[in-house]
Amino acid sequence: MSCFAVRTDLALEEGERVRDLGEKIHGVVLEEEEHRESRVRVTRVKIETKNGSRLMGKPVGTYVTLEAPSLAEQDEGYHREVSEELACQLRRMMPGGKEEQSVLVVGLGNRAVTADSLGPRVADQLFVNRHVMQQFGKAAYNREKMHQISCLVPGVMAQTGMESAEIIRGVVRETQPDFLIVVDALAARSTRRLNRTVQISDSGIYPGSGVGNHRSALNRETMGVPVLSVGVPTVVDAATIVGDAMEQMERENGLRMTAREHPRAVSELNNMYVTGKDIDEMIRRISYTVSEGLNIALDPEREVLNP
Repeated sequence: MSCFAVRTDLALEEGERVRDLGEKIHGVVLEEEEHRESRVRVTRVKIETKNGSRLMGKPVGTYVTLEAPSLAEQDEGYHREVSEELACQLRRMMPGGKEEQSVLVVGLGNRAVTADSLGPRVADQLFVNRHVMQQFGKAAYNREKMHQISCLVPGVMAQTGMESAEIIRGVVRETQPDFLIVVDALAARSTRRLNRTVQISDSGIYPGSGVGNHRSALNRETMGVPVLSVGVPTVVDAATIVGDAMEQMERENGLRMTAREHPRAVSELNNMYVTGKDIDEMIRRISYTVSEGLNIALDPEREVLNP
C-alpha cells in the first residue's frame, strides 16, 4: 500500500513494517518475552543508532510494548495483572533508581473526544500528594519513603490557544520535577492492537503524530528533564483497514482489488480514523488500569511483579 503513509505510534509495528519490506534494521535490537504470571507478551525495541532511528521513524530510545489480548474484556483480575506488569516495566525505566523524587504526570488529550480522553481520565485517578508533602512531609501519610507526585492536564490547542509543550515547560520550570511521565492515546496500524496494547518509552512523545497532527515534542531536550511516555492505541487509520481488506480479498478470492491499483479508494480515507463502538467503556476501564499501574510504580514501598 505505497499510495499512502500508514500511520502508527507503536515502535513494534514500525519494526514489523520494516521487516516486511525485507530491510535489515541495523542499530535496532528486538527482545520478546512471554510473562505467564501476568499473561502479557512484552516486546522491547531498542533503537540505538541514528540509522535505526531513520529506518524506524522513531527517536533513539527504548520502547516497551505490553500486548494483553484480554485487556479489552471486563475481567478485573486480568486488568490488575496488566497494572502490575505496567508498574514493573515503568520501574525499570524510571531514572534515579529507588531514590525519592519529584514526579510530574501529564495527561495529554481532549476530554471532550472519547477516543482522545485517555490522558485526562488517567490523571483523574492518580494519587497526587505534592501539596501535602510540601506542607506536612511524609509524616502526613505515616510513610518512610515517598515520591512527590503532581499532575497536569494541559488540554489541547483548540481549547487553550497554546501548545501543550509551552504549558508543560512553564510548569516544569516552576515546580522543577525530577522527571515527567506523559500519558496519551495513540494510533495503531492493526485493529487487533486497539485497546489491547500499552507502549512505554523513555524517548518522550510527539503528540498527535499517529494521526498526522504533529505538535511540539515532549522529551528531555525540550523539557530539560527525562520524559517517559505511556500510551494505549485507541484509533486506527481507516485507509489501513480498507487497504488490508482489499488485499485480503485478492489473496482469498483472486480479485484484483489491491490498494495500489485503486489508490483513490484508499486515499480518500486518509484523514479518517476508526475506533470501537464501545470506546466509552474501553476508556473507562483502561484508564483505571493505567492509573493503577502508575500508582503502583510511583509507590517506592510497593513490591511489583518481576522486580
